[in-house]
Amino acid sequence: MIERLTIIGVGLIGGSLARALRKVGAVGEIIGCGRGWPNLERALALGVIDHATDDPVRAVQGADLVFLAVPLGAMANIFNSIKHALAEHTIITDGGSVKSSVIEDAQRSFGFVPNNMVPGHPVAGTEHSGVEASFASLYQNSRVILTPLANTNPQATNLVERMWRACGANVIYMSAAHHDGILAATSHLPHMLAFGLVDLLANMQDNNEIFRYAAGGFRDFSRIASSNPLMWRDICLANNDALRVTLQKFIEELHNLTDALGDPSGTQLLDIFTRAKTARDHYLEQLSDEP
Repeated sequence: MIERLTIIGVGLIGGSLARALRKVGAVGEIIGCGRGWPNLERALALGVIDHATDDPVRAVQGADLVFLAVPLGAMANIFNSIKHALAEHTIITDGGSVKSSVIEDAQRSFGFVPNNMVPGHPVAGTEHSGVEASFASLYQNSRVILTPLANTNPQATNLVERMWRACGANVIYMSAAHHDGILAATSHLPHMLAFGLVDLLANMQDNNEIFRYAAGGFRDFSRIASSNPLMWRDICLANNDALRVTLQKFIEELHNLTDALGDPSGTQLLDIFTRAKTARDHYLEQLSDEP
């Protein structure tokens, strides 16, 4: 499907894409690019990539498809570096979780959004990072959201969709703004809350005792606070507008919970907890019904 694939950012996301495509024979040569040579050398040793370079210009030369898996804060610099080195046929896509930010960076760098650019977001991952954390089945039965623009080349969109389907993903389409609003609520806010809770507890007196007696509920809730802080800083800043709206709604919910504690009967708390349990159970049922 893809004769020469360039992955800029060979970590969990980029490395897993390489592994998945190689496993199903959908890629020929894979070029890995990154700033850290130790990670690139591990990627070579693991067979995730065929060649490595720390120069984005060299990495994209002759590429049929370029996948950008770098932090959102680095997107603009990458676009500026590669804009004159891309072949006319080269397709660009990415794994950034804030699509408006990626599109705006491309617009500023190129002066327009290239018609061979297909903004995308694989909604998958773990709290781990680096190429050693990558695995071929990461995208199996996951969702990949594509947000092509009006001028996007349909052939480019088709190739990117087929690439993700080859990895076992379910591909859906929506606008960049709609994507960013949904992800603010379902991904970016939960990460902010996990980081915030752990930071709160760490700053409390006797925090060693607090963490010593924390049980499964704390481990489940705080798991994603082990995610890459730099990456999540960039994500939250890039989706600032949508995230502020969602965070304000959560603050209102916290006020409701605080008020409910003042009801000795517990009726308000029971109502909130029951609605939440019903909603989550329905969500899990939907997951189990999906292929």
